Amino acid sequence: MLVIHYTEMEDKGFAIERLCDPEAQVSAHYLIGEHGEVVRLVPEEKRAWHAGVSYWRGHKDVNSASIGIELDHPGHKYGYREFNEAQFEALVPLVARIVKEYDIPRANVVGHSDVAPARKIDPGELFPWDRLAEYGLCLPRPEKLERGDPFDNDAAFYLALERFGYDVSDGHKAVEAFQRRWRPEKINGEIDGEVRAILFQLLLDRDRGIAR
Repeated sequence: MLVIHYTEMEDKGFAIERLCDPEAQVSAHYLIGEHGEVVRLVPEEKRAWHAGVSYWRGHKDVNSASIGIELDHPGHKYGYREFNEAQFEALVPLVARIVKEYDIPRANVVGHSDVAPARKIDPGELFPWDRLAEYGLCLPRPEKLERGDPFDNDAAFYLALERFGYDVSDGHKAVEAFQRRWRPEKINGEIDGEVRAILFQLLLDRDRGIAR
């Protein structure tokens, strides 16, 4: 897996200091500054403490099966805003190399909020997943929804959401995380027809071998 985070700190220097502090028990393989500078903090073959308590597609120890990339960004705590263009341009070749070298499927290029929905909201609704998808580096949001409301009830939706990969132990937070990734224009944690249709299409595409 490859997990994208934001630092939610005001200063990159402080972020590096914290990510290199053993007592903080948090680290990542890479940090990308707002001006596009890439800093390697942990060798890729080593385990980094970037995901914390997390889950994705049956894996309960995401740190043991992933590479983590931190984006220098103030986050929601210090004034959430769009990501810097130079930062994104530095991210693309790094992600491209990593997914090719480790044969990471697009469905396993995720945000921190995807693997830890009850605790995290980064990189947040303004992260340009659609642009990353244009390079073939993550799954795109489905453009065509074949069925408007395919699930009979919320329980069926949660089962499908877990099948797709999410931890649904906190259902409301799991739906928020799904919305943040797949329908960022409206995040309310409520299961509506559009959310159902998007999830169904993602699963349908995966079963057809399209969404890998």
